[in-house]
Amino acid sequence: MAKSAVAVLRPQDRALEWARQGAIVVGASLFVAVCARFTAFLPTPVPLTLQNFGVLVVALTLGSRRGFAALLVYLAEGAAGLPVFNPLGPGGIAQLLGPTGGYLLAYPFVAWLAGWIMERGHKTFVRALVAGVAAEILLFAGGLSWLYIYTHSLAKAVQYGLLVFILAEALKVAAAASLAAGWQRLRPARD
Repeated sequence: MAKSAVAVLRPQDRALEWARQGAIVVGASLFVAVCARFTAFLPTPVPLTLQNFGVLVVALTLGSRRGFAALLVYLAEGAAGLPVFNPLGPGGIAQLLGPTGGYLLAYPFVAWLAGWIMERGHKTFVRALVAGVAAEILLFAGGLSWLYIYTHSLAKAVQYGLLVFILAEALKVAAAASLAAGWQRLRPARD
């Protein structure tokens, strides 16, 4: 709903709109949690998951603000001990402080960036692809920085946290961009 339309809503309608937006944000955080369940073990401290695919889909379809909020909710759910992170990790705060912590903590900013780029023009596949690539660069900057601190070696950080993921990440970005572009053609103009 447009900002100006919210301002003219009656108080009860405004409350319903806030509840609707809250439900969308919580639902998006749960979508990322479901994506995290699809995990493949790799001989590295960082598993291959669909988690960041979920982050991209949420960001590209909901935009910068709701995407950022959804990923903050997701991190809060995980920090509280809910089983929303990939199942190969310890869960809770320990997961945020472990080898995947840099990726996890970057998620709200990754979502904001992808959503922000998507909001800046026609919501096409190419724009979604560019947004996804930019967001992945930010994600891996956060993840690799954390892994560097964790391993005390840039070479190990790159080996464990980037090289084995390049092909999978390219496929996830393309799939998320395709879904987002399709969603943009189908969704109502008021969202």
